[in-house]
Amino acid sequence: MIRKTLAIVFAILVAIPSFGEEKLPSRRDVLKTLVKVNDYYLDNHPDPLLGIPYYSRKKVYEANIWTRAVYFEGLMALYSIYPDNRYYDYAYNWGDGFKWGMRRDNTTTRDADNYCCGQTYVDLYRLTPEPKMLTKTKACMNMLVNTPQVGDWTWIDAIQMGMPLLAKMSALTGDPKYREKAWKMYSWTRDSLAGGLFNGKEGLWWRDKDFVPPYKEPNGKNCYWSRGNGWVVAALVRVLDEIPADDPHRAAYVADLRAMLDAAVKCQRKDGFWNVSMHDESNYGGKELTGTALFVYGLAWAVNNGILDRKTYLPVIAKAWNAMVKEAVHPDGFLGYVQGTGKEPKDGQPVTYDSIPDFDDYGTGCFLLAGSEVYKL
Repeated sequence: MIRKTLAIVFAILVAIPSFGEEKLPSRRDVLKTLVKVNDYYLDNHPDPLLGIPYYSRKKVYEANIWTRAVYFEGLMALYSIYPDNRYYDYAYNWGDGFKWGMRRDNTTTRDADNYCCGQTYVDLYRLTPEPKMLTKTKACMNMLVNTPQVGDWTWIDAIQMGMPLLAKMSALTGDPKYREKAWKMYSWTRDSLAGGLFNGKEGLWWRDKDFVPPYKEPNGKNCYWSRGNGWVVAALVRVLDEIPADDPHRAAYVADLRAMLDAAVKCQRKDGFWNVSMHDESNYGGKELTGTALFVYGLAWAVNNGILDRKTYLPVIAKAWNAMVKEAVHPDGFLGYVQGTGKEPKDGQPVTYDSIPDFDDYGTGCFLLAGSEVYKL
């Protein structure tokens, strides 16, 4: 009788939800936050073509540089769940203002930072197909495909800037040559560059050849930069969204994504954020939004697409999303805790609630990507 009673009590306790487990806000609240953050950005950047001042270098960058292109990736994700005409017009005017061209060298650039803008050109073309939108993008991607080099992506950020565009071109044209080129370039960076920038044993990437061992963090561990790894997560998500189920490399992409997300979950801070240095919280430790947002983007997409178990990973996503909303989003929509540009933990510091990064657009883009995928949960 005692055993039976204990069994009943245990069953009741198991059935009661834990009040300590965070839950996602409603769809309405998620969307409200996204609109507020994006409105702040649009209010401060009414002209999408205006150059980007980079004060520490006393120069102005063209507004189709990668930082702005990442913003538009996020804007198009927001548009997909909330099709406000203002968003479409803003993005269209950006592309049209640059004559739908690549930054620098136009159709001959091999620098992924320069052709990242093409991702949004494709997304806009899918909504209102005008041949002029993709003339230069096709020429640039054909140049990549028709030349033998595969070693362009020498830093992992470039994987996000470049690989999804090749996948989108394959999906758009039905020609597998673009996604096959994407695989060759990706696998070179992953497996060959400096012995391979992906450490499969730990499920994370070194940012570039400068951080491959014997380089170590101050605590003696390998150096894994959160935003850099977040870029690869985003790239894999955006490629998997485009390639068919029978793509010969899909399983490898999925395996890499799972390994990275599992590794990231182990590094999550107690407050829900990720540090800029994933394995050394003493090396410029503290909350950081961009890496956190990109991991949320990947985790939420993987749950939405059946790659990760919802019950297991939803609490991780909720904890991170709620932390960003409560601790990084200012009342007016400004985003705090955004690390400035760079390639390692010490760059773009300080990272605080009120600090202003050297570029304010990619942080918004990362947040919009994350939130648009969380909305679908």
